[in-house]
Amino acid sequence: MKKIAIIAFLLAGCVAAGRAQESRQDVSISGTGIIEPFIGSQTDVQVHSTYGLGAVASYRFMLTPQSALQASYGIDYQNKIHYYLPAFEQNGVQVLARTQDISVSYVRSFNYKKFNPFAEAGPGAFIFLPVRNTGTQTLDAKRQTGIGAVYGAGIAYEISPSFDIRAEYRGFVTKVPTFGDTIFTTNKWYNIFVPSVGVAYHF
Repeated sequence: MKKIAIIAFLLAGCVAAGRAQESRQDVSISGTGIIEPFIGSQTDVQVHSTYGLGAVASYRFMLTPQSALQASYGIDYQNKIHYYLPAFEQNGVQVLARTQDISVSYVRSFNYKKFNPFAEAGPGAFIFLPVRNTGTQTLDAKRQTGIGAVYGAGIAYEISPSFDIRAEYRGFVTKVPTFGDTIFTTNKWYNIFVPSVGVAYHF
């Protein structure tokens, strides 16, 4: 009986290892930060933002052992965007915003034992949603969707055949939002920084 149990255990281990080697998909969940840079413009509008915290979920399908397509959805809790312009003197106008991002990217991976660096790039959409409370100082702010691109790089560390830990930096390039109010127009582009750390499951 002991021999049978040992053989069964070894077979199960081989099957699990074989399935791990054949894994072509993974899902991941990560905690994120969102950092929007200062913007100065030729329209006399300046934009300052506070950082936000959130999460991103991704699905990755391997085309080859080193190439993949990835779909991602991210959201942050909220951050403050201040618009400073002559019409509002020094105080400016604050919009409390919740941002979401949706992207599809091509991912290129490199394998070094348990370390797997990767880079990604592709199109994306960034949704700026004003939060209707006392943190938003204008009633004219409306939801705005910006189309742009995502790029990034990171590294994954394999902790088991099915799981790895990922640290990544992503950047989003999109137009600076106006929330539907032309007085906030800057005619500038945002390069939004989104660092993240999380875990991925391969299947």
